[in-house]
Amino acid sequence: MDYQALLERIADEVAPLVGSGTPAGYIPALASVDPSRFGMAVADLDGRVYGVGDWRTPFSAQSITKVFSLALALAEGGDSLWERVGREPSGNPFNSLVQLEYENGIPRNPFINAGALVVTDRLQTLTGDASSEVLEFLRQESQNPDLGFDADVAGSEQEHGDRNAAVAHFMASYGNMDNPVPALLEHYFWQCSIEASCADLALASRFLARHGLRADGSRLLTRSEAKQINAVMMTCGTYDAAGEFAYRVGLPGKSGVGGGIVAVVPGRCTLAVWSPGLDARGNSVAGVAALDRFTTLTGLSVF
Repeated sequence: MDYQALLERIADEVAPLVGSGTPAGYIPALASVDPSRFGMAVADLDGRVYGVGDWRTPFSAQSITKVFSLALALAEGGDSLWERVGREPSGNPFNSLVQLEYENGIPRNPFINAGALVVTDRLQTLTGDASSEVLEFLRQESQNPDLGFDADVAGSEQEHGDRNAAVAHFMASYGNMDNPVPALLEHYFWQCSIEASCADLALASRFLARHGLRADGSRLLTRSEAKQINAVMMTCGTYDAAGEFAYRVGLPGKSGVGGGIVAVVPGRCTLAVWSPGLDARGNSVAGVAALDRFTTLTGLSVF
């Protein structure tokens, strides 16, 4: 398949949507990002990567990093993690506290903020440095040693992180936190602040298309675990718009409020797209449209 020509066609077709939506305003360091940016990359199983637009421009990965922290927590600690976090869509905004009280402090899934905090807590217990583990994994899988944290974004999230702190303390009251909440939040904010490009994220996600195999051929996850993460991405990866994303795109995907989305075609390739303008549910307007065009033009949906 001529991925390069395909990406160029997609970029042309979604160009009218670039700039639509609004960058994430509740994190001041993200609110000032130019909404006219757009990039898209595809990485095949062998590590060849193709791109268009701003595909090599680093941006704030935000919740996309939750995929990698989940994979590392499962790889390091096994499926006992699922005793502390569910695998069901929430149906509520990603930062909601509503369900936690009547579900005894067990978050619905690992991709809403509450669930991601549990995953980070687990990874911190297993490794002693959760945020650095995620960063180092991304550096290795993307083969880009220059990936790093954005201190301004991390600081901005810390300063405006009252709701995440409330969620973490609430779960701690139910015994679903092992580490001190302030230290946990610090790792969570630093993890979300990682900057990476579409090329980096497409390459780093390949283990999910390779059924758990890392870039160097070693096994990170069992085939079953890779399947499980892809399944949870499909049902929970785009906040409370997962049904719409499955309907339009038909691939496991994970979005972030930095405007990025990664998607997986198991056994074939991975994709990453970035455009900072978000819809009301926190997903990139042009990014979702670009992935929709990809699966429509290629037929490479899981359905």
